[in-house]
Amino acid sequence: MAENPFGGDRPDEEAPPEPRAAETLDPATLLSRSDNLRRRQLVSRFVTASQTASALLAVAVLCTVVYSVASRGASVLSLDFLTKNPPEIGHPGGGIAPALVGTGVLIAMATAIAAPMGILVALYLTEFAGRRSQPALRLAIDLLNGLPSIIVGLFVFGLLVVGHHQSGFAAAFALSIVILPLIARATQEVLLLVPSSLREAADALGVSHWRTVLGVVLPTASGGILTATILAVARAAGETAPLLLTSTIFAPGVSLNPFSHEGLSSIPFYIFTASEEADRFGFARAWGAAFVLLMFILLANIGGRAISRRSMVSR
Repeated sequence: MAENPFGGDRPDEEAPPEPRAAETLDPATLLSRSDNLRRRQLVSRFVTASQTASALLAVAVLCTVVYSVASRGASVLSLDFLTKNPPEIGHPGGGIAPALVGTGVLIAMATAIAAPMGILVALYLTEFAGRRSQPALRLAIDLLNGLPSIIVGLFVFGLLVVGHHQSGFAAAFALSIVILPLIARATQEVLLLVPSSLREAADALGVSHWRTVLGVVLPTASGGILTATILAVARAAGETAPLLLTSTIFAPGVSLNPFSHEGLSSIPFYIFTASEEADRFGFARAWGAAFVLLMFILLANIGGRAISRRSMVSR
């Protein structure tokens, strides 16, 4: 203790703290797995396994359906099955030529009605609609997309059939209502993928907006729009409920007139009627028609995916 001139002792100045020994880090401790890391890894493995199992289950269900339909309809599949008219009840042989041609006519008419309208709706929503009107229009399209097809058929029945007669045009109009929201929603998503730099470049050159849409946006998104149309057609090809209310007349022969009083045959309606008849030959033809329809839907989906992938690679 040092002497204090005023009396007493004063404590010495506090000595600086002694330096601590350097803490050593054990590399084994740093590399050891904590409980949190183990838990996250277990959750990740569980989610991955669940996703893989779900995908395999979906593929297994698809393969089971295809095998079941193909094995039961293989006995009637032939060239005559696609080119001949159906025979009378209780007779073997025959084919589904009227239903096959009628389905093609109905799908072509429905696509011709719905595709231009769906593309125009998507263009308006993407390029011209204001921020206030977009949510309402999108909600309307989503509600129309989720509308049950039987309600669509009932609406067209009251609009075009009551007071007139059933026809292929009424059935095609009902299918176009089913196709319209699918094309509009998918086309809208494709148009949103078009780079904004293309629109900005056209604006910088002084090109008007509608010319930019027709000359830049639409050609760029043409591959995706075609894919959306093909997938929508594949979806509508298997619809049965609208046809039951608008075109239930089974024409005895091939017909191309959608306004005929005899109506147009279709594969879904033929499957329904043939499976309900007390005829074992007709039941086999129903399985064969189901296989033809299933193959058309599968090929349409595969073709649509191939076109979409090709358009993405070309960009």
